[in-house]
Amino acid sequence: MPQLETLELNTIIQGDCIERMQALPSGSVDLGFADPPFNIGFDYDVYEDALDSDKYVEWSREWISAIYRVLKPNGTFWLAIGDEYAAELKIASQQIGFHCRSWVIWYYTFGVNCSKKFSRSHAHLFHFVKDSSDFTFRESVPENRIPSARQLVYNDKRANSQGRLPDDTWIVRPADVVGELMDEEATWSTSHLTPPHDDDQTFTLRPQDLEQRFGEDEDTWYFPRVAGTFKERAGFHGCQMPEQLLGRIVGFCSNENDLILDPFAGSATTLAVAKKLGRRYLGFDVSADYVQHGLQRLNSIRVGDALDGSPAPLVSAPKTGLRKNPRKKKTSPGPDEHNDRNQPEKQQREKRLGATQLALTMRGIAEAFRLTHDGFSADRVVADVELNREFLNACRKLGLVGEPRVWNALLFRLRKAGKLIPIPTTERTIMSWQDCDDFLFASEIALQKMLSHQLAESLDEILCDPSLAATFDEEARRYAIKPTSLELRWAALKIRKQAKVARTRAAVLTPPSRLGSPIPIEELRGNELPKQPGVYLINNAQSHKLYVGETLNLRRRLSKQFGKKKLRKNWSMVSEQIFVRLYPTNAESAEMLAWQSCLVKKYKPRLNYRELSDS
Repeated sequence: MPQLETLELNTIIQGDCIERMQALPSGSVDLGFADPPFNIGFDYDVYEDALDSDKYVEWSREWISAIYRVLKPNGTFWLAIGDEYAAELKIASQQIGFHCRSWVIWYYTFGVNCSKKFSRSHAHLFHFVKDSSDFTFRESVPENRIPSARQLVYNDKRANSQGRLPDDTWIVRPADVVGELMDEEATWSTSHLTPPHDDDQTFTLRPQDLEQRFGEDEDTWYFPRVAGTFKERAGFHGCQMPEQLLGRIVGFCSNENDLILDPFAGSATTLAVAKKLGRRYLGFDVSADYVQHGLQRLNSIRVGDALDGSPAPLVSAPKTGLRKNPRKKKTSPGPDEHNDRNQPEKQQREKRLGATQLALTMRGIAEAFRLTHDGFSADRVVADVELNREFLNACRKLGLVGEPRVWNALLFRLRKAGKLIPIPTTERTIMSWQDCDDFLFASEIALQKMLSHQLAESLDEILCDPSLAATFDEEARRYAIKPTSLELRWAALKIRKQAKVARTRAAVLTPPSRLGSPIPIEELRGNELPKQPGVYLINNAQSHKLYVGETLNLRRRLSKQFGKKKLRKNWSMVSEQIFVRLYPTNAESAEMLAWQSCLVKKYKPRLNYRELSDS
């Protein structure tokens, strides 16, 4: 049997998980998490998800037995499974030797349409251990505890200041759609049509606070218990996993440097969370494509990076903010309250009609997306000129209220609310940092100039408005040759998505005390420039800082940015004389923008994206 030290860890290995687990020594894994095929006919890359029932259970017994063997005596195993085989796999796991500590229900905030049955809206999460008296469960770690209702709702002095443990029904937003870039900073209001704010509602404690959750047609039903404070009490009886969900499992059931195993790595979320939380990890998958994309995802993150989504439950109340203060004296209603209670029937009717029309419009937006998205995400549909044109034409044909800017914004709103998840998103938009290195700077400069000139307040506003998006394309092409509109817009999305991570990584770096000597752009000689990664500073004759760039190849980037006479002429319109100063680094593509953010914080140039700076 090979020793663990001789095996390659912190990676994903292609192959059958049962065969691959045979290469692991017994008792070597601290925590196993498995989200296996549910045997419901899902269209996987290479796996046939439609086995005979007995064969599926027997196959499951084989890989669960393999996990049991490789787990340490105090190891833990979590199993995610659907209704169809939850009972069978729970019994099989116990027969193999596992003890079930918890049966968690994950309610994922939307129902998947079913025929002649309640809509599927949950999955089962079984928490198994090998030894019922010796296992890892970090219940006293502060980040694993959540606020209690006494803290959140009643401000009760008797509340435990350390909070409490989570319940066994978890309400978690679904993971991002394949290929979708989520904007964590977007906002939404009825008067300002920009994409909605996420509200950081990754977990929530109180389901009654969630709009359009626990619908009567879903198979997870919520009825509040009759608590002591309720008037009715008689008085005699007292689908890709979200990172925060995996973060809860890994955070509770493993310690730093423990080995986390995922035999069905898929999108690599388990492994990504393990890496961010400082654990070792190992995954298997039969699909070469899944392995490739999973490794790319892992290479793009660093230990200590924050998990996607909010780490805390939504702070709420009975419904939040509506509980009356019993000590407050009753007063006469104010003019607004009085008007609300005596609002004419006509206004009430118009309000109901408006709500109905908005609901119908949102359904139409979703339908237009379904008809035209061609398997791509909402971000791609808005950023891609051709796909967006088809989407907008569909909105027109459906007779929806509004115009292109509104329809694109409403599409983003649906995406933020998770209402597009049931529409399959199967195509990835793949653009690496190497792919966009030749024009990344142009996208950034164009974006920041539009923000500085107050032509828009955000990138989403630019992309949602076709006229603003065209202005962005035109401005970016002043600084780069031949990139397509999609390339320029997707590069801007990459910059925005990476900016927050770049700022945190920049805090680790120390800016150089001095850069290289200033070189006039007219005197740049490509064959004299280093081919290695690096950052560079652009300033004018008065030493005013204009732009800091980061690239994987200084020679190629500066040749692309200043090699053409037309490009140098456009820069002369920014300032009469332009100089460049270089600083080579050894940064990798996974660390793009970190050094750039570090120098942006120091020099505060006016053409860099504002989110790269902490000021």
